[in-house]
Amino acid sequence: MLRSLYSGISGLRSHQTMLDVTGNNIANVNTSGFKASTTQFQDTLSQMTQGAGGPQTGVGGTNPAQVGLGVQVAGISTNFAQGSAQATGKATDLMISGDGFFVTRLGNDTVYTRAGSFDFDAQGRLTSADGKLVQGYSATNGVVNEGGAVGDITLPLNGAAPAVQTTTATLGGNLPSDTAIGGVVRRDTKVYDAAGNESTLSLTFTRTAQGWAVEGQNGTARGTATLGFTATGGSTGNTALTVGGVSVALGGITGFAALNTVGVTDQNGREAGTLQGFSLSKDGTLVGQFSNGESLAVGRIALATFANAGGLEKAGGSGYRATANSGDARIGAPGSPGVGSLASGTLEMSNVDLSQEFTNLIVAQRGFQANARIITTSDEVLQELTNLKR
Repeated sequence: MLRSLYSGISGLRSHQTMLDVTGNNIANVNTSGFKASTTQFQDTLSQMTQGAGGPQTGVGGTNPAQVGLGVQVAGISTNFAQGSAQATGKATDLMISGDGFFVTRLGNDTVYTRAGSFDFDAQGRLTSADGKLVQGYSATNGVVNEGGAVGDITLPLNGAAPAVQTTTATLGGNLPSDTAIGGVVRRDTKVYDAAGNESTLSLTFTRTAQGWAVEGQNGTARGTATLGFTATGGSTGNTALTVGGVSVALGGITGFAALNTVGVTDQNGREAGTLQGFSLSKDGTLVGQFSNGESLAVGRIALATFANAGGLEKAGGSGYRATANSGDARIGAPGSPGVGSLASGTLEMSNVDLSQEFTNLIVAQRGFQANARIITTSDEVLQELTNLKR
């Protein structure tokens, strides 16, 4: 049989594969995080009809004569170029800007993906659209443990921000210097003990001939101090008052005339709080907002990078698995060296270039037609050969 028949068949098969790859790219033009693939061809073995001859005295060398036996698919590579951004406004939609893959878990199977359409399930776990659990670093009392093992990212739906005992308070504003001797200014502020119980710290400022006498009271605890000012209204010292374990800084108070604006500007205690909302930062930190005004990190999303991302195996669902040629996953936090950052409220679109894909369709179609013509032409030659015997 003619070798051209089998060459044509190999061309049909290879261009059919090219059509399959191109069709899959076009079908996923709107798939979030999808990466387009390209087909590479190479020739197959060539049959030697005449070997090479070395040059001799009086005779020149001859080149080898070989007949090719067709074409085959050398490989199908994935293009991991960055896709364009699509704003969604949804806080749990995440896009990786730069290198890296989200790490997800389905049972005991670890899958890596660029598709960042996530949401929280009934248990507060961050999941992908098909139920894979997003992996990251846990946090304890607002501190993320990046050196630990990755696990499920979980929003503590029934968690609470712990109470913080008040140990310091700061006063600012102005005490009116034109207040008559014996005049009194009172200010109250809420303070908290270690269990989050609230109490009232009362501060009384009494005008004296030398300045102000300050008295603080919190239940049965009392404390006193004196406060003086210069002729230009500045404090004569960094005065502090201690009441029941609370150190009250008075150095920020001024003593100008006619202004009575003194008050507590800050105190470091708070009651326990329940979770009311959350936000995601560019470094992948999931921050919970609590009813007591506290914002605490509850976890951080982890990203994986590979020495050879092209060696990853597509696992379906816009996911990939590590292979022997991709290398092991290197896990890190978003924004760390070699790892991309995150954008919240945005999804990465497919990087399929429709103009290129339609061009590839034309090339594959014409290649298929040309190889089909090889077969029909070879068949006509065989027909002529059989017609020699009539």
